[in-house]
Amino acid sequence: MAKRRSKSKKKRTHKIPGLSKKILDILRSNANQSINYKQIAAKLDVNDANSRNQIIKELAKLSKGKQIIQVESGKFQINERVNYFTGILDMTTRKDGYVVVEDQEQDIYVPGNNLNRALDGDEVKVYVYRSRRGRKPEGEVVEILKRKKENFVGVLHLNDNFGFVEIQNPKMYTDIFIPKENLTKDAKNGLVVLVKMEGWPEKKDSPTGKILEVLGEAGEHETEMQSILASNGLPTDFPKEVEEFANKLDTSIQEKEIKKRRDMRDTLTFTIDPKDAKDFDDALSFKILENGNYEIGIHIADVSHYLQPGTILDEEAYERGTSIYLVDRVVPMLPEVLSNNACSLRPHEEKYTFSAVFEINKKAEVVNNWFGRTVTYSDARFAYEEAQHIIETKRGEIPNKISLTGKLYETTPEIVDAVLTLDRLAKKMRTKRMASGAISFDKVEVKFNLDEDNEPIGVYFKTSQDANKLIEEFMLLANKKVSEFIGKQEPQKTFVYRCHDEPNDEKLAALENVVGKFGYKLNLKDRKAVSKSLNGLLKDVQGKKEQNMVDTLTIRTMSKAYYSTQNIGHYGLAFDYYSHFTSPIRRYPDVMAHRLLQRYLDGKNSANEEDYEQRCNHCSDMEMFATNAERDSIKYMQVKFMQDHQNEQFLGVISGVTEWGIYVEIEQNKCEGMVRLRDIKEDHFEFDQENFAIVGRNSKKVYQLGDEVYVTVKNADLVKRHLDFNLIGAREEVEV
Repeated sequence: MAKRRSKSKKKRTHKIPGLSKKILDILRSNANQSINYKQIAAKLDVNDANSRNQIIKELAKLSKGKQIIQVESGKFQINERVNYFTGILDMTTRKDGYVVVEDQEQDIYVPGNNLNRALDGDEVKVYVYRSRRGRKPEGEVVEILKRKKENFVGVLHLNDNFGFVEIQNPKMYTDIFIPKENLTKDAKNGLVVLVKMEGWPEKKDSPTGKILEVLGEAGEHETEMQSILASNGLPTDFPKEVEEFANKLDTSIQEKEIKKRRDMRDTLTFTIDPKDAKDFDDALSFKILENGNYEIGIHIADVSHYLQPGTILDEEAYERGTSIYLVDRVVPMLPEVLSNNACSLRPHEEKYTFSAVFEINKKAEVVNNWFGRTVTYSDARFAYEEAQHIIETKRGEIPNKISLTGKLYETTPEIVDAVLTLDRLAKKMRTKRMASGAISFDKVEVKFNLDEDNEPIGVYFKTSQDANKLIEEFMLLANKKVSEFIGKQEPQKTFVYRCHDEPNDEKLAALENVVGKFGYKLNLKDRKAVSKSLNGLLKDVQGKKEQNMVDTLTIRTMSKAYYSTQNIGHYGLAFDYYSHFTSPIRRYPDVMAHRLLQRYLDGKNSANEEDYEQRCNHCSDMEMFATNAERDSIKYMQVKFMQDHQNEQFLGVISGVTEWGIYVEIEQNKCEGMVRLRDIKEDHFEFDQENFAIVGRNSKKVYQLGDEVYVTVKNADLVKRHLDFNLIGAREEVEV
């Protein structure tokens, strides 16, 4: 028996671990070559017959599965036409991520060990190696095509011979190693710094970088504001040479230039803006024509008159792309001599303007239009609240005759009649736009009252009233008609369009699922039904506890608007043609639109499309960075505001539910924070994904999306801009 056992005993073979992945990695890294099994064996440093047989079998298996192709006898290449996609990596805070691929319904999940040094926002090539039924596709990053950023903000930690920077962004899964020679003298332990990532050596856990700038003490107000700008790659002060160039410009109004323009200085003209505005992009003029129709002019600061192509001023404006509006400051696109003076349509001053002038009948229909350069004179400047007073009272007088702008209230019977007529026309235009499928987003904006040290002493909400909507409708009209004027010309001409695509079905279905928990229904049958349904939803939630959450979720369902020379229309506004024309002081795409419009009014040929498309992409990117910075500054100020209210109890609504906790938005100030599951002591709560809820294991108690709960502040972290709450309990329990 023993002898037979000895004979039947098989010789053990050494199996190469992860062979399939290793072969694919070799073929990917040598994508332009055809490789045989001997070359693969050499790269794997194996030379025995058994290992070679394993490689031959695995090559046959991969070839059969079409992951690789046999280009000639015994020679293979990676099959890049199958299971390879290009997209943008969206990291989570759990050190894994999803690759968002255009025109793909599902995002590709990438586990942390398959990121291969890719970071949040990078453009990557991903190989999808698994797609099980009912699960999202899963893959591996095989190439980083383009880094989103190379500069990061974080806290410096020093050792004797090196340092490392802990990045503030929770989606950044690695710190950055700083060799001794890359440290600066003022870079002290614990300070916030701007660091440039210079490389990521093979077999190193962290990338290597160098300190570019020391921003200051973590948690200090100015440090955090500078950090917000720096982490988004945004500028602060203008270079000295740009300021000097701008200050030398001749900003006087010249008779020679007036003769080149349509003179509209005698037409009643006024501005309506926020009460604290310093730059006024736009003004409205109003005249009643002999035929009973109205001549209404939308007059925009002629920034392109001063901003000449090829100058350092224009290059700086283009690089910035947009003005940035943080809670406590504005970082302008143009130096102050232009933004607040020469280009600002201030009261009782003549200005060069670029105008869209319309003849409109009493039905709010455009009968005629004219576009071109003008010179205008602003007769008065109103805050939105003052214009709203005229609309509500049908009169111009206000108490004490003093305006919200701190100056004498400059109303006249002519201005009152103009405002009231414009309001009536705007309401008719808005009604038509909504009937055409436009979506009405009147989301509440959170604003802060700041003291002289920029400390938040109060929160208030900004809502859109009739006066705001009046200005909005006429700005939309100008943007739409300018875009139509160019877009409908034959042959087709290059122009800068503001594009907004339809929301995808998956996002709409997810929104339908969420709002269904509150008893709301959506009709997703077709485009018009979707628009009507979304408008109904946004109207129904007004004044409800879940309004801000539903408004936010609905906005997130929408595609992102962007700039392009390829017009696809604007879904949210229900316009076939739409451009940005009305804010050139703060948006570079508007400057480009002015230049192109004048070019075509002068009868010149079409501009270079490729050049303008590149500029559109840059402006879209800068807009995104500015928006991120603005949101970060609001979040920072919310956290700062809540620091002084740590002993107070707040009523909030559950605005999000995840596997690690619930998000709660406080109703009285819209500040949002997290209650972590591990901090809820009354029971062990588990995540119920299907019902957007957490459920107590023993008590079966449920906290669900939209429930009202009481919370207190556990921790307010200014550096991470994050609030942690303690859960007191459901509203009905606490108030009993």
